[in-house]
Amino acid sequence: MKHYLVIASIFAMATFTASCTNAVEKKNQSEITSLKENVQKKTLEENLKDFLKDLKAGKMGIIPFNNPKLDTVIVDSLSKTICININGDLSTLPFREKLINDLYTNVKSYIGEQFKSYTLSIKTKNIPIEDLIPNFYRTDKSKLDLSRLPKSNFSSTKPVVDNISKPFGIDKGLYNRNILLWHSHGWYYNNDLDRWEWQRPRLFESVEDKVPMSFVLPYLLPMLENAGANVFIPRERDFQINEVITDNDSKSNSPKKPEYKEASKNRKNRWLTYDQPGFAYGNPPYSEGYNPFTKGTVRFIKADTAASAEASWIPDIPETGEYGIYISYSSTDKSVSDALYTVYHAGGKTEFHINQKIGGSTWIYLGKFKFMKGYNPEMSKVTLSNKSLEGNDKIITADAVRFGGGMGLVSRNGFTSGRPKFLEAGRYWLQFAGMPDTLVYNLNNGTNDYNDDYQGRGEYGNYLKGAPFGPSRNKMAKGLGIPIDLSLAFHTDAGITKNDTTIGTLSIYSSEGNDKKSEFPDGQSRLTSRDYADIVQTQIVDDIRKQFDPAWNRRQLMDARYSEAKSPNMPGILVELLSHQNFLDMKFELDPRFRFLVSRAMYKGMLKYLANSYGFEYVVQPLSVDHFQAILNSDGSATLKWKPVQDPLESTATAKNYVVYTRIDNGGFDNGQLTNQTELTIHGLKSGAIYSFKVTAVNEGGESFPS
Repeated sequence: MKHYLVIASIFAMATFTASCTNAVEKKNQSEITSLKENVQKKTLEENLKDFLKDLKAGKMGIIPFNNPKLDTVIVDSLSKTICININGDLSTLPFREKLINDLYTNVKSYIGEQFKSYTLSIKTKNIPIEDLIPNFYRTDKSKLDLSRLPKSNFSSTKPVVDNISKPFGIDKGLYNRNILLWHSHGWYYNNDLDRWEWQRPRLFESVEDKVPMSFVLPYLLPMLENAGANVFIPRERDFQINEVITDNDSKSNSPKKPEYKEASKNRKNRWLTYDQPGFAYGNPPYSEGYNPFTKGTVRFIKADTAASAEASWIPDIPETGEYGIYISYSSTDKSVSDALYTVYHAGGKTEFHINQKIGGSTWIYLGKFKFMKGYNPEMSKVTLSNKSLEGNDKIITADAVRFGGGMGLVSRNGFTSGRPKFLEAGRYWLQFAGMPDTLVYNLNNGTNDYNDDYQGRGEYGNYLKGAPFGPSRNKMAKGLGIPIDLSLAFHTDAGITKNDTTIGTLSIYSSEGNDKKSEFPDGQSRLTSRDYADIVQTQIVDDIRKQFDPAWNRRQLMDARYSEAKSPNMPGILVELLSHQNFLDMKFELDPRFRFLVSRAMYKGMLKYLANSYGFEYVVQPLSVDHFQAILNSDGSATLKWKPVQDPLESTATAKNYVVYTRIDNGGFDNGQLTNQTELTIHGLKSGAIYSFKVTAVNEGGESFPS
């Protein structure tokens, strides 16, 4: 049963809540008077136990999880108050104003006539239940819990990666928000058995190591990026099994030379070697503790308001296809926030501004592009200009560029995984990405890769953020300075039913960090993670029930000290979407329409949480257009037509404009052209060429998937 509520009468108890708490702290039995007869208090407690028994049986319209039990009842006859504290099992409910009103009304009907005039306070885990309503769901915005809001707003900081070739902007989505996201487990080295294997069993045509990946990489990740976010993943995201790394230090793994070039029009301003270490490909496989980002050098040049120098990375592409592009550089006190990178690909060229003030000494992902096989210096390369609007006292640094995900390069006990990087556990990618071993990925002295893997994911985000939010072993580690806003761990929990129902969705947060403190390093309450967990879980369950399964099971909001929930030093949750061990759950999971819906629900939940936290109006990106057609006209032009699709689950997801992308022959798609109409005529088509088109819908919240 769903509960959406009105809270007016609830917050009238705020004054009493304080007096109830004071009564507990005083522990003065003369002020906490007993009832006229002990039997009356005993009767009160028995009545409350009956209430909890009926609540558990579903007689209140909602069934709590586990077994809510009465902890304490404090009766103060002087102030005519009753403070009821119930164990943490009650805290697993998604509290809303209506539910709280219902609970108070029901409790009053159980406590007896002699207490009708008393004011009640119901607590769970010593927290008033009305305080557990997420800020997002409070109708009276003057009653927001300010301790759960961010202490710093990094919107003035320029994004790490900004695609300036996009023909539209995003101002009500996730632009300039940084999200830490990861999907479950992966192929790992079992130290005890001396072999590589999956972390989870093979069930229903898959393993959990890959099930969350089938949501995150094709759906959730691009949705977040289409909304403007920079997303960081402690695992490889590119399915491309080929990899080419070009670098100033070595031949890397490409046979062609030169693959790294420098040019300068000004003899007084030339590329020089910087005094910080950089990436060097070396001679893989990499042994335990080997950090390729400490084995090479970095080049730098003074910035100029007009382009006067350039560095180029030219790969020898082994096979035509799409390749993810990663760059690396060094961050310094004099770095610019608008370093101009250009990716030349089979669809043209795409430009990026990179904020080199942050994110140095690791791989920074730009996007995925099509490249043609071979060594093509004009159409397959990445360049870096020294042009910057920030003046001549700044510098621009250049290190390596990586094309494609590739195969595993980390050796354990003398042999690698033999699998593509995207299938490997995060521990090995984190080593390849230059993370400090003892702070991030090697937390068990090389003896337990399984624990290292799940423990290192949150620490990766902490290191990206840096002091005072650094890794648990050293929160003051400088890190990379990227202001990560929130984290999400995606899993599929185990469980089996013997009937035709689903195990359903569990949402986990931690009210304490690794340091057992209830606040983040800047003082923000960790209860904000409970808000976040509730919003995302609510969105998932509501959307599934509306479009797939009206009986989809909503499991508890669990406060648990799981590493992936407690380690991140930013609001973070662990979502167990469904059970990979249960037939009906997996029947849904294998449907790509279900994967899209769930991923969109998670994206919407994250967007709503951040909008509420930072106080901006949110708009959800549109759905893909349909009825797309291309008509060849007699004059050689082509008229494209399509229809927008309104999202029945989200009123803000209305298309305002459209982007038409063009591909010629077997090349790649260009950066697109913007139109506010539902048709567009393309002129100047070349005779004998094959043209392909795709269309996306856009609004203030972002861009849809393509037609």
